[in-house]
Amino acid sequence: MQALILAGGSGTRFWPASRKLRPKQLLQLAGDRTLLRATFERLSPVLDPADIWVCTNRDLAADVRRELPEVPQAQVLEEPVGRNTGPAIAWSLTSMPTDRRDEAVVSLHSDHWIADEEGFRATLVAAVAQAEHNDRVVALGVVPRWAETGYGYMEAPGPPAEGSPVREVEEFLEKPDRETAERFAASGRHFWNSGIFVFRASTLLSRLSELEPGLMASLAEIEVEPSRLGEVFACLESKPIDTAVMERLETMHTLVLDCGWSDLGSWEALAEVLEPDAQGNFARGDAVAIDATGNLLYADSGTVTVLGVEGLAVVQTGDAVLVTPLARSQEVRRIVAELKQRDRDELL
Repeated sequence: MQALILAGGSGTRFWPASRKLRPKQLLQLAGDRTLLRATFERLSPVLDPADIWVCTNRDLAADVRRELPEVPQAQVLEEPVGRNTGPAIAWSLTSMPTDRRDEAVVSLHSDHWIADEEGFRATLVAAVAQAEHNDRVVALGVVPRWAETGYGYMEAPGPPAEGSPVREVEEFLEKPDRETAERFAASGRHFWNSGIFVFRASTLLSRLSELEPGLMASLAEIEVEPSRLGEVFACLESKPIDTAVMERLETMHTLVLDCGWSDLGSWEALAEVLEPDAQGNFARGDAVAIDATGNLLYADSGTVTVLGVEGLAVVQTGDAVLVTPLARSQEVRRIVAELKQRDRDELL
């Protein structure tokens, strides 16, 4: 099999630690490895570096290659402009050798957290078997651990078929409101959409040709004239792979991923995977907390100190400080948008 690691991003959700040229996959948020390096090493026991592809953007390509020197340089693909995961995955698959397109491909993100890496690999191997032997497209679904409003969901009401670990997906569902998320979490038939997909490259390219003929025609132009990559790619419609293909397939399957998965989508999500101290605070870097509990304290420069507060995210970098209720940390993009509006490019 092969793996496709998606490693683009705009660096907004973990501001001020993440920036446009330092998105979260290049940060050591929850260990001594960057999230990108952890993703690569998670795959290494079942994949050789020559079987791994990385899709990133031109601004990040040099850093990606430094993080992953084992991956052949030509397999670090540089998007000239971001056009979401639909074009990114389609272009990456057409960049693979034609004689390998009948192999299974695992498409996954570079900035997720996995607690049980051995269990993750076992699930991947099972999904690959379904893709290769039954020509299925498989999405890895996570049993909801709480009523999350920041994730998309898949509805798979039936039990796994006899002799098979997969369930048929009835519907993809967008990020819900709180009431709907609580219903999904309690239903037993809804799963978080992890964004990890397994399929034969040839199968997905065939479906893309049917569902997105314009995209595939443009990618064919790039195959014929690689020098036109920038020109053609800039004209592609920005579309996630979910809406481009996955939600439109006649048959789609899911396999339950039970390994402590998180997409680390916010400072609050980071607190969920860190070990709390004796006061119930979650710290990375030099932090001092007095009469304080339930805070996320992050310092990549200097020291963070808090006194008598609860439920805050306090983040300090060399040139910026963020203070927000931890429960509102998904709104950090509003700060990034405001800084952009004020032309504070040095902070982006």
